Amino acid sequence: MSLERELDFHTCLLVHIFPNFLFLSFLFNLVMVHYERYLCIIYPLHYKHFWAHRFFPLALLAVWLPPLLYASLPAFGWNNRKAIAIGNITNCSHNEMLEGAGGDCSTNRTWGKECSYKDVFPHAFIYLEVYGLLTPAICSIVFMTVRVLWIAREQLRDICKLHRAVQRDHPSEQEHRLNIRYVRCVVAVSLTFLVCWVPYIIYMHVSIIALSQDEKDKDPSTYIILSCTGIGSMAIIPAILGLGNRQYTEPVMNVCGKLRDRCRESKDTEDLTL
Repeated sequence: MSLERELDFHTCLLVHIFPNFLFLSFLFNLVMVHYERYLCIIYPLHYKHFWAHRFFPLALLAVWLPPLLYASLPAFGWNNRKAIAIGNITNCSHNEMLEGAGGDCSTNRTWGKECSYKDVFPHAFIYLEVYGLLTPAICSIVFMTVRVLWIAREQLRDICKLHRAVQRDHPSEQEHRLNIRYVRCVVAVSLTFLVCWVPYIIYMHVSIIALSQDEKDKDPSTYIILSCTGIGSMAIIPAILGLGNRQYTEPVMNVCGKLRDRCRESKDTEDLTL
């Protein structure tokens, strides 16, 4: 957001609106994935009747249309173009009064070539996106994840009670394995949140604080590092979700197993021929 480019206003809108749309749609897709898993755990018998499975195009519209509409608001007039033009005219008139009537301000009365996020996104737009879209989305993902872990813990306790009721002795080896598996799951979720979400949350709030600061007090390199770290860490989440889903890992493991078996068979046939 702190980079400036020399572009005309329409290109400047596209350069800033399109990445914002991709980011919002990415976040909405994450919310939908977590919501689907949440319903699968909470209502396992009614999972197949989930509206996202019954009306798949409606689910696509739910995760792509709202981000597109909100990200396109600057293109429909909610931008700082008029404010910047008025500011240029005011500054130009002030310079004319200081330097005399010989100054030419015709180039400053129109849109300049510098393109910055301040020209496209008003402060109200940024505040609404952060505290009206991003923060509720992140909080909903955290709530659904914690809720699923809590339900898994309750189910684990019920399983342990059944084992003890049948065996009537100390905790079995299977109970110990289930507890270790649950602890690993909690540790994995906690590390994912710390590695993927915390850097982005820090970057988001630092960017909000930077809106009220002067340009002289800002360090562009710091914000570039924070933005790359925050957005890059959050982009790892789909890979983590994919690796944690057996529907994606089992086909890959099966293909790798078949390739390994073929390599072993080819080596065995070569040994027999020798």
